[in-house]
Parts: sequence; C-alpha cells; structure tokens
Amino acid sequence: MRRTFLKIVRFFSRPRVFDTTLVIVFTLPAVPALPFMIAGGEVRGVLIMVSYLAGMALLLMRRRRPIVTVALVAAVDAVSIATQLVTFVPPSSAIACYSLGRYTAGRATLITSAGAYAVYATTMELFWRAKGGWLAALFAICVPVGIGLIVRLKAELAERGRREIADAAVRAERRRIARELHDVVAHHITVINALVGGARATLPPGQEVTRDALESAEQTARQAMSEMRRLLDVLRADGSEGPDAATGVGADRLPSLIKEAKTAGLPASLTVTGEPVELPAAVDHAVYRIVQEALTNTRKHAASARASVRLTYGPSAVEVEVVDDGLAAGGGAPGFGLGGMAERVALCGGRLSTGPRPEGGFRVHARIPLETT
Repeated sequence: MRRTFLKIVRFFSRPRVFDTTLVIVFTLPAVPALPFMIAGGEVRGVLIMVSYLAGMALLLMRRRRPIVTVALVAAVDAVSIATQLVTFVPPSSAIACYSLGRYTAGRATLITSAGAYAVYATTMELFWRAKGGWLAALFAICVPVGIGLIVRLKAELAERGRREIADAAVRAERRRIARELHDVVAHHITVINALVGGARATLPPGQEVTRDALESAEQTARQAMSEMRRLLDVLRADGSEGPDAATGVGADRLPSLIKEAKTAGLPASLTVTGEPVELPAAVDHAVYRIVQEALTNTRKHAASARASVRLTYGPSAVEVEVVDDGLAAGGGAPGFGLGGMAERVALCGGRLSTGPRPEGGFRVHARIPLETT
C-alpha cells in the first residue's frame, strides 16, 4: 500500500503532470457551468468564465516560460478589470507570479515584477470604484513573487548542500586511493629498487652488461617513485587538472625515453618533423604516454624487435607514430595499454589506430588536433 502511494506521489510530482492537474483542479468547477451560461444568454457570465479559463490555461507553461506567462496573464486580467468583468485578482495571477519568483532570478524577476505591478495598479486605480488599487496590486504581486523567491533559494541551498556532500565524498575517496597507492604500490617499488641495488652491488667483476641492466632498472624504479609521489600530491591536493598534470612528462622527454628503451635492450629511434610548438598540457602528456606504452608493449610482446618513433608537428594537429618490426610472442592476455591510449586520445579529441602491419610488426598511430586561435 505504501509503495503504491509513493508511486502515485512520484507520478503527480512530475512537472507536466503537476501543472496539468493544477489547471484541471482550478477549472473543473467552472467548465460545467459554461454551457448553461451560453444557453441562458448570460453574456457577462460567459465572458467572465472565458477570461478565467484563459488565465488558468496559460499556467501550463509557467515553468518553461514564467516571464511570458506573467505577461499574458496580466494582459488577460487587465482586460477583465478594465471591462469591469472582475473586481478581484484571479488565482491565476498569484500562481503566475509565484512561478516568476520560483523559476527566474536576478534582474529578470525584478523587471517583470515591476511591469506586472504597473499593469495591475494602473488598471485597478482607473477602473475599480474602490480606491487603494495600488495597495491591492502590491499585495497581489509582491507576496507570490516573494514566496517563489524563498522557495527557489531554499531549493538552491539544498542542491548546493548535496553537491558539497558529493564533492566531499569524492575528495575522501581520492585520499583513500592515495593512501592505498602509497601503502601498496610505492612500498613494493621501493622494495624492488632496494633488491635491484643489492644485486648490483654483489655482482662479481666482469659482469658489466648485467650491471648496466640493473642500474637501468634502479633508475626506472626511482623515476616511477618520483612520478608516483607527484600523483599522490595531486590526489591529496584535490587538483582539478588530473594526475598527468603533475608528472612533468611531455614531448620534450621523448629523447630520454628512447635512450631508456635502448638501455633496456630495445633498439629505438626518434624522428621529429615539422616545427615544434608548445603543446597543450593534456596533448603533451598524451604524446609521451602513447610512446611510452607502445615501447613497453614492444618489449613485452615482440621478440628481437626494433622500434621507430615519428613525431610530426602540423599546423592543426600533432601526429605520433610508433612502429616495430618484431614478431608477437603470443600467448599473453591483452592488457589495458591500448585501452588507456584510446582513452587519452579520445579525451584530447583525436583518433587512434592500432594493429599489425602488412609487412610485419605492429603500428600505433595517433592524430590529435590542436586548438587554433
């Protein structure tokens, strides 16, 4: 029973349903009397009923066009008052004025309210026999508008409170993620770095190749820790630019990345064409991460491969291409690298294409547009 009641309440709470029901409730008692008035030749009664129904029908657009609704309702009421059809302010004007305060704000509310007051006060003073029309108009306009303003402000404050609660929950979750990263990932990277350093220190003489590889592993671990700390700073500081904004990586770091790949045993080359320009932060980070992920995939999945990186600066876009001539090792489950590339490129409004080359090997190509002023 309660569930049914709640469904009914939710149904009638819909804006269109509520407004339609409101108009029906206020017009239903008057509609049956209209045919009898017409049949009886009561012209004045018919005109009063028509003006009343017209004002109520205009309330169907009170949410979407509150200013237009007030203007039209005021016009209908002004004609009714001027022709001595009514000697009171119809309920349609109060509802329209309430909607004005509820669904508009600032100067629009003030100007429209002043205009409506001028119309009602003028017609009441000129055409009503009783004096004090300006006071009745002030009450008829200002009170509904004021109530609407109060309701709107309360709704805005409640919405702001909900947003603040949601933002606080997001910040708490970011801090929790930062703690997890620090306690788990950073800890393990530190352990790996210590173990690699210990292994390098205990190598016997003559193991230069192994020593260089371990030294490269130590440098990579230290770099990973440095970037991890920057990411943690971003998470804890609740920055709005995203994690990559604090990592300090971009297209200018590609030569160092190529050198690291060579040290790790992957022959790689970098070719830059076009006039280098300063890239937007998101694009700059995306270029670096695409190349980094592509070279990592080559080392992991292609045996005895050579990789080449081409970075092209164009007038309206930057293109990055990474190709290798290796053979896929096979047997491994696909990871998240290509998906991460696609997400980065999509966020920058670009296109990413990946796949095997006809002549062998694998190709990653991204084209990211640049904003022009």
